[in-house]
Amino acid sequence: MTDRAAVILAAGQGTRMRSPTPKVLHRVGGRMMLDRAIDAAEGLGCTRIVVVAGAHSPQVAAHAKARLGEDAVAIQDPPLGTGHAVRAAEAALQGFEGDVVVTYADTPLLDAHAVTPLFEARAAGADLAVLGFEAADPAPYGRLVRDRDGSLKRIVEAKDAGPEELLISASNSGVLAGPASLMFALLSQVKNENAKGEYYLTDVVGLACEAGKRVAVAFAPEAKVMGVNSQAELAIAEAEFQRARRRALMDAGVSMIAPDTVFFSWDTEIEPGVVIEPNVVFAEKVKVETGAVIRAFCHLEGAHVRSGALIGPYARLRPGADIGEDAHIGNFVEVKKVEVGKGAKANHLAYLGDGRVGAGANIGAGTIFCNYDGFDKHFTDIGAGAFIGSNSALVAPVKIGDGAYIGSGSVVTKEVSPDALALERGPQIEKPGWAARFRTMKLAARGAKSK
Repeated sequence: MTDRAAVILAAGQGTRMRSPTPKVLHRVGGRMMLDRAIDAAEGLGCTRIVVVAGAHSPQVAAHAKARLGEDAVAIQDPPLGTGHAVRAAEAALQGFEGDVVVTYADTPLLDAHAVTPLFEARAAGADLAVLGFEAADPAPYGRLVRDRDGSLKRIVEAKDAGPEELLISASNSGVLAGPASLMFALLSQVKNENAKGEYYLTDVVGLACEAGKRVAVAFAPEAKVMGVNSQAELAIAEAEFQRARRRALMDAGVSMIAPDTVFFSWDTEIEPGVVIEPNVVFAEKVKVETGAVIRAFCHLEGAHVRSGALIGPYARLRPGADIGEDAHIGNFVEVKKVEVGKGAKANHLAYLGDGRVGAGANIGAGTIFCNYDGFDKHFTDIGAGAFIGSNSALVAPVKIGDGAYIGSGSVVTKEVSPDALALERGPQIEKPGWAARFRTMKLAARGAKSK
């Protein structure tokens, strides 16, 4: 296979986003658009990746360098069009002799699968390959004018298109691939003789055809190449990502009662046989094993739910939550950085943070792991088969032995031995007749006040 490199254009101003965050650092499916573009390039097997950033967005350059290294960023300054942006990457690709694909950091749904046909066209003999799409509304896009054999003759911008060309629905995505040497040779000939005074990447197609080169066209679904330039378009991209993710998971055997109300992250792992009820959010780094049930109105992040576990409704799993086989985490229970053993239950109104719950243990309603002293987090260790009575506060660091019982309402600050009963309550005091005397006093006072 010919060596591959990617040039990812990320120098746009993004003014229509109306956001202090650079456009390409906004997220779709919980992942920055720039990272999604880099993921696609890596998925294509690109051994060199260059991100072209603008001088106006140092955050973009910093993010790309943190992920790819110092040599993986080129700065376009000033911004003079897409062709100029690709030329900004030429020095970073000095000596590279393989194929280069040009992609965009603001097309978050473009993946390796959609781009692969460009390299297949190159392998079949095309000198350049352009990624097109059949637009539902082609009005704003450049049209792909092809020969009878399907090869590309030229790209005509909408404003320059004649009546026949305006009838063409095959549109240009801006993504193209070709040998590095040819790409940069053609770019060196591109002129800026247009209304904007910019150097357009699309001009290389006409130059290639004039030079007798064959330019092939491959097609991707329109959704895959959609660009994001505003908050509204970001929401559209998110909706499309979620729609595709839901469908893929259901096709793989995941049950969703109301799929339109369930939201996934880019890295969510759900095994076949999982049931997901309505209004559930999966943030990053969640894995759910087969047979688990995620009931309505749950939020999961950084959590591992093992086979047969029951979560919710109204449960929150935070990073480090590891819920064992057949365990139950019920309504209004929050779990953070706790390993919950097989068959353990915390069914109601509890906070479990920084600890371990042994297999078969039962956590009563209102139980709190008091894990934070204002400076440090401490560990709570509950043994297998232990029973924690309702409204208990376990002050970490503390260990509850296997099979131990904690009486309801206890504040436990010391280790409890296996199979022991621990009670921590003040003596109950009863004052006969006090309530009746209190009511009489208060009613008399209220009557005197109303006169």
